[in-house]
Parts: sequence; structure tokens; C-alpha cells
Amino acid sequence: MEEKLKLRYPVVVEGKYDKARVCEAVSSAVITLDGFGIFKNNEKKALLKRLCSEKGIIILTDSDKAGAFIRARLKDFLKGDIFNVYTPCVKGKEHRKEHASAEGLLGVEGFSGSDLRALLAPFASEGGTEVSHISKAEFYELGLSGGSGSSEMRRALAGELGLPSGLTANALLEAINTFIGEKEFYDAYKRCFDVE
Repeated sequence: MEEKLKLRYPVVVEGKYDKARVCEAVSSAVITLDGFGIFKNNEKKALLKRLCSEKGIIILTDSDKAGAFIRARLKDFLKGDIFNVYTPCVKGKEHRKEHASAEGLLGVEGFSGSDLRALLAPFASEGGTEVSHISKAEFYELGLSGGSGSSEMRRALAGELGLPSGLTANALLEAINTFIGEKEFYDAYKRCFDVE
């Protein structure tokens, strides 16, 4: 099995199946847009704006009209380094689907991990960007989700990390795992809540 790539930038994909396939190729952050849902999700838009302006992103959407539309709309509101990666136009359908898409093209999830690895290889680097692995369970244990006062704790921690203050537990966790990093997270948590 090939070693996973560490990329200089996070990869932005349309949905969870695309993310699963890209994660076969890379150990860096992969962010889902939830298809057209991104355009109604102000939290995720704010996080993408910050990520794009501070680090840059790789956009890897399907090579169909919907994917092209999503790319164009992202470019309307994102400023910073945007790197477009395109899958080849290959006729076919994904294994989990009963029918091919309207245009009959494979989406990102239809390509193998090694195909995607080859497409993303130009963005690999020695240092790369490492994904943080803070789980939802750990977030809960730290009091940041699901308990009394968790929203106040998230608001305080978000402020300490320079993130928007009203993030949901899932949005804050995604931001931390995407571009904050474990060490910075734990240091901020200790400072914020005066724990050792």
C-alpha cells in the first residue's frame, strides 16, 4: 500500500463519499462542502474564508456541471490561494449508485485512491499539513459539547483561538482538526480554563 501524501494545503470536496476516497490518498485535512449546502452554511463559509486567506486550499469537485458551478461560486467569496485539481472526464458510475449521473461521468468518489494520489502529488511536501485527530468523544469529555455550559466553553475557546464565537460543536471541532492543530488546541484549552 502506498504511503499517504501530506499536502501543503487542505482539500475541499463535495461530500462525505468523496472525502472517504480522498482520505485513502492523503493524511492531510479534507473538508466537505455538503454539495450546494455550503452556500447556506455561514459557519462553514466563514471557516473556508479564513482557511483560504491564511493557508490556501485545493478544490477537488466532480468534473460535471454541478462541480463546475460549485467551483465558480466558491471563487466568488473566497480570497487567497485556491488550487483547482480536476479529475479526468471518465464515463461510468460509482459502485454505490444504481444509476450514473446525468452527465454519465465518474465523480471524485469513483476514482481509486492511487488515481487521486497521482492528481494531488504536486501539492505534497516534506512537512505537509498534518491532520489533528481530536474526536467527538474527546470534545465531549473536555466539556465542549453535549453538556451544561458547553456552548459557553466553546465560545470562550473560540475567542482564545481567534475563531468565530458562535460555532457549533461540530463546526469548532472541524476548524480545530483542519487548521488549528492539537498542540495549539490543548495550549489554548489550558489557558482558557486554567487546567494543567
